[in-house]
Amino acid sequence: MAILMLILMNIAVMASIYLSLFLIELIFGVRIDLQSVTGLAIIAIIIGFSGSIISLLLSKWMAKQTMGVRTIERPSSKAEIWLVNTVASLAQRASIPMPEVGVFEGPPNAFATGPSKSNSLIAVSTSLFDMMDTKEIEGILAHEINHIKNGDMITMTLVQGVLNSLVFFISRIIANIIAPKNDEGEPNPFAYIAISFALELVLSIFATMIAMWFSRYREYKADSGAVQIDGPEGIYYALAKLGEIPKDKVALPTEMKAFGIVGFLGDLFASHPPIEKRLENIKETARKLGYKV
Repeated sequence: MAILMLILMNIAVMASIYLSLFLIELIFGVRIDLQSVTGLAIIAIIIGFSGSIISLLLSKWMAKQTMGVRTIERPSSKAEIWLVNTVASLAQRASIPMPEVGVFEGPPNAFATGPSKSNSLIAVSTSLFDMMDTKEIEGILAHEINHIKNGDMITMTLVQGVLNSLVFFISRIIANIIAPKNDEGEPNPFAYIAISFALELVLSIFATMIAMWFSRYREYKADSGAVQIDGPEGIYYALAKLGEIPKDKVALPTEMKAFGIVGFLGDLFASHPPIEKRLENIKETARKLGYKV
């Protein structure tokens, strides 16, 4: 099914490319030659970044729809008042604008998303309040605040855009070299497309590994940032508790895994480092900041 979806996606991408090329030439009188390296690079950048940028711009809306997030405009309980006030305090300490705050029904987790520091969202699952005290939840909120402070949503978009562009560009350069040619030296279109698809599938695996490496790196940074603005205890004990829960019980949906406090999968394709390594990183950061560990 995944391969079928990739093939259909590539067919749609190729159709959109040729339609875009036709419209660009018709409206602006500019002809982009896909057979040239320059032309292919231009199209690769457009294709590679357009999807990532659109996803970034729609990230808050998508998160709300996917996770069923209810934004807190007027706190209606003591828990909601505490949550909004705590996010406001942490945002002030981190020197960022106040994010939108929301809650959702689901596994014990939290995430931050949004296209910019001034247009962001922090959402917390209601189940966190059932298993953690306020200091531990505050540590989780400090972690998410640091994702916003570090601009992780934007940098992740840029990383994904570059990787998407390289996958598209390299797969078609290689396909153009190895595909059978006609008498005019032009590649057989069916062989070219088939080889491009196959290479794109393989290269996408390596691109995902790189993207997930960066995701794990930013988790370490967000944990360290949480220690800086809120001390080590909250985030440390919160992660320790989450580490005792089976991973399939805390995992967010696929499209949101990279933005949660804890992730899923393992090894090279994990969006989050192992809990044990994150706890060691927190202790090391605490020592450097003068906390007694």
